[in-house]
Amino acid sequence: MKLHANAALSLNKRRLLCRRVIEEGWSLGSAAEAAETSERTAGKWVRRYRSEGEAGLRDRSSAPARVWNRTPRDRIEAICALRRVRMTGVEIAQVLEMPTSTISGILTSCGLGKLERLEQREPARRYERSRPGELVHIDVKKLGRIVRGAGYRITGKQHYRGKRRDREGKVRKTTGWEYVHVCVDDATRLAYAEVLADEKATTAVGFLRRAIEFFRRHGIRVEGVLTDNGGAYCSALHALACRRLGVRHLRTRPRRPQTNGKAERFIRTLVEGWAHGAIYRSSLERTSALEGWLWRYNFRRPHGALGRRPPAARLAELNNALGSYS
Repeated sequence: MKLHANAALSLNKRRLLCRRVIEEGWSLGSAAEAAETSERTAGKWVRRYRSEGEAGLRDRSSAPARVWNRTPRDRIEAICALRRVRMTGVEIAQVLEMPTSTISGILTSCGLGKLERLEQREPARRYERSRPGELVHIDVKKLGRIVRGAGYRITGKQHYRGKRRDREGKVRKTTGWEYVHVCVDDATRLAYAEVLADEKATTAVGFLRRAIEFFRRHGIRVEGVLTDNGGAYCSALHALACRRLGVRHLRTRPRRPQTNGKAERFIRTLVEGWAHGAIYRSSLERTSALEGWLWRYNFRRPHGALGRRPPAARLAELNNALGSYS
């Protein structure tokens, strides 16, 4: 039996109280005092026990059996029908001449509080390459620079970003941004990342070369690279670099970040564990902590998609398996 959180008597104590009064002849006051409860509560359990037996000793719902102002069922169906034609809660309230708060509560209880619930969710299409280096995912995350100690996530104060002028009226630089370029191997989830000044084509090409060298040091030959449709990755310079490096370049579907889902998910883990996982006094201090965090991610941190093993363990397993087939 699931008791109410504030229940003073357990089921056994309720049964003992009732038997003392009914079978042993105790007075209601004496039985209530022995059970350390009030006579009113003791009387309630005795009455229920006499009329219903053991079933009467269980907790009952405190919700009223009838509500005088409950919204009729046909009105609820009309609200849901209007919601399915993508009307907002305020518009439905105006059409049906009902309070907005009532409409909002009904939509939430029916699971239609958010418009995204109206669309049928596409099933996830999961895939995983069989060889290390067969495909690597590349993406960029923009982070605000730290110039005055901890940011608003710690202090709650918003730093001003925009153009500022000095006493002579000249525009001077403000906080600005840093760009974290990430690269994740599809088969092993082995990851590499750098904090760079921008996301231009020359910067993206330099990062690609260093990422390929990183994987080569771990015995991985990169065969293909998957990126989004950013300007740096659609440039001729990036295409020439991929041809010279001997890698095949694939791009995601437009406006479809799920295609590059492994890089997107790694960025989320990176931001939570590294960028926002500690208090930094400057951007330089945050950048210096990246290498240590990456080492832990690759060699120590359990990965949910890899059976709670780190990417390095998955790499060793795949290398052994491929070596046995060769």
